[in-house]
Formats: sequence, C-alpha cells, structure tokens
Amino acid sequence: MNAPEAADFADIARQLHEQSAVEDTLDSVVQLACETLASDMCGVMVVHGGSRVESAAVTNGVVAQADRLQLECREGPCLEAMEEHAIFIIRDTRTEKRWEPWCRRVVDLGVRSVLSIRLFTQQGTIGSLNVYHFSPNGFDEDDASVGAIFASHASVALAAAQTESGLRDAVDGRHVIGMAQGILMERYELTQDQSFAVLRRYSQDRNIKLRGVAQHVVQTRNLPAGADAGNDSGAATVTTTSAAAMGAAATGPASPGGADSGAARVPAVVRVRTDGPDRNR
Repeated sequence: MNAPEAADFADIARQLHEQSAVEDTLDSVVQLACETLASDMCGVMVVHGGSRVESAAVTNGVVAQADRLQLECREGPCLEAMEEHAIFIIRDTRTEKRWEPWCRRVVDLGVRSVLSIRLFTQQGTIGSLNVYHFSPNGFDEDDASVGAIFASHASVALAAAQTESGLRDAVDGRHVIGMAQGILMERYELTQDQSFAVLRRYSQDRNIKLRGVAQHVVQTRNLPAGADAGNDSGAATVTTTSAAAMGAAATGPASPGGADSGAARVPAVVRVRTDGPDRNR
C-alpha cells in the first residue's frame, strides 16, 4: 500500500466533514477507509450508552455477517479494540489463535485478514473501524499506523455529526413542545406554564417521552387517550373558564366532580496488538 501524504489526509478530513447527518458520515467513513487502506471491505461498529454495540455501517453483506457473528460470539477484534483501547491485526483468520470461534466462522465468509481500530475522542469511545481483506497478510504495522491517523479524523467527524444531530433533535423537540403548548393554551385558556405542566404530567403518568406527548397533541389536537377525571385520579381536567383549575389539575390529582359539567377533559496512545489482549494489566 502506498502511504497517503499529508495532503491526502487533509482531503479525507474535508470529505468526512462535508456530511452533516450521522448516517452519511458513517457511509463516508467506510468508503474512504477502503480506499485509504486499499482493503476489500470495511465496517464501523458503534457503541451506545457504553454497552450496547451495533453494526452501524458496512460496505457489503459479508461485513454485516462478520459483525453479526462477532456479536453472537461476544468476542472478536472489533469488540476488543473498543475494550482494550488498542489496534488489532489478524494476519490470517485460518490460523489465528485469538477469538478462534469467530475467526473460524468468518473463514467461511472468505475473510482472511482483519485490521480493527478504536474510534474515540476525549469524551470517550465511539466504536471501532474494521477493515477486511479476502487474502491473508493483507495488513501490517504500516497499515495500522495509517489506519490510526484515518480513525482519528473519522472519530472527530463522527463526534461532530452526532453532536449536530443531537442539537437538531433538541431544537426540533423544543419546537414541537412549543406548538403543543400553543394548542393547549388556545383550547383550554391556559397560561404557558400551565400548558407545559399538563404535557409534563401526561409524560410522567403514562411513561411517554415529553416530545411524544407533544407530537400527539400537534398531530391530533388532543392529548393521548385514556384519561378521564371521573375514573383516573391522575387525569387533568379543565374548563374553558378556569385556567387556575387546570393549573391545579396539572400539578396535583384532580378531584372527581370538581369540574363543572361543561369541562373539557385533557384526556491516548495507540498500541498495535498482533498478540492477544493483556488480561493482567
């Protein structure tokens, strides 16, 4: 493999940062990794909440199967790269002594050599970049060094895309909640605080995310079904003439019969590992 120049990595960084959506960034990562490391195929595993791992992007179905087998076996270089904070090279899956159950199964898929690199930022582990060859001895220490540089660019791009996606979701969520508040304020003559209290109470009492309750109100102009002050002490009951009563209902149990008859109910340092993980560190 011809080692990329500094200008090549600058171009890679620009291409990765051109994508704003997480899914598009992941697709760019696997495609560019294949080109940069002259490999046959590539995939990215992503860790959620520090424990749940998923196969987030692949260049073909063989990688998807290899990822699935690794999750089934609960061991492999991709998972180990995340746990051990190291780079792992498998020169030949047919003779590899580490992760033997997984290696023997991916041999049947045609996978012969593997390079696995942790994706991370200062905030923590994002996942792992996993590159494959159909032939043995497809990767060496030089490839690992190039892969580490590529992975650092990919990690920053993925972290930025995840942050942007999270901010976009937060902004969208606030917008939906604001629209729902406006609907409740108009329909039941509530104040802004009272309308938010109603949404929050429905969210808590029915174990529905606040945004989900708000989305339902915006789409149907009604709160989620199943609430009735006559048989559910947690229901919020309002009248169009008493916003104060709504505020009380939203912050405490409604009193059956308390509403009038016209009430409207609101229903580090990279270590390249060609040996096994050090369990005694």
